[in-house]
Amino acid sequence: MFWTRLASGTVLVILFIGILWVGGWLTCWSMCLLSLIGVFELMRVYKLEKSALAILAYLATIVYYTMLFIGKTDLLMPVMISYLLLVLAVYVLAFPKFRDKDMMAAFLSFYYVSVCLSYVYRLRDIKDGGYFIILVFLCSWGNDTLAYATGRLIGKHKMSPILSPKKSIEGLIGGIVGAGILGVIFGIIFNANVHPIPNAPLWFGLVGMVGAIPAVIGDLAASAIKRNNDVKDYGKLIPGHGGVMDRFDSMIFTAPIIYYAILFVL
Repeated sequence: MFWTRLASGTVLVILFIGILWVGGWLTCWSMCLLSLIGVFELMRVYKLEKSALAILAYLATIVYYTMLFIGKTDLLMPVMISYLLLVLAVYVLAFPKFRDKDMMAAFLSFYYVSVCLSYVYRLRDIKDGGYFIILVFLCSWGNDTLAYATGRLIGKHKMSPILSPKKSIEGLIGGIVGAGILGVIFGIIFNANVHPIPNAPLWFGLVGMVGAIPAVIGDLAASAIKRNNDVKDYGKLIPGHGGVMDRFDSMIFTAPIIYYAILFVL
């Protein structure tokens, strides 16, 4: 199991680095594909993956990324509003086939997965985005690794005994502080090798700490949904890791926070 997880994780990291390095259309449509898989996995949790509501979520995801790709960002909100109206229309016209919770699942799937994951592409697409995208990994996977290490070393107080009994408050703090330290290091390297930004280590250190908090929330939220619906993993796409939602749960929330934090810093 360990070697399977390590091998698949290594391949995943290499693929992701390549996709983000190329940027442009490859990053956009790769994130669209990941979003479609994530929406499918989440809708499957609610046993709706083949329903009319799911089809709407898939189509909305493709339209949303198309608007991003062609630069029509002013149309993103109309797309989101139209999607909500269409979901409500299906809910009403097919009544009582779908329950209100089904409608809310469709609403959640699109906004939670597709819209939030799209910020990986949006961040990559800005000036120096190839460097800034590293912060997403530092805040999500870096935070997770450092939180685990801190928890194993000094963790005594349970953070969420029912939802995630292995996570500790000490691990939470260690992950956030660790992400901040990684941000400081990133700022020093960025100033030395890309272009100078006033107080870059301080700013990127704060970005790292702020970005680590939604990473924890994203991880716990994904776990809570699985527990509520008696699901072990969202999928089996990534051997040893599960599905897209299992591997990218923390990144889903981190990407938009980092995007707007970077815009603020710049």
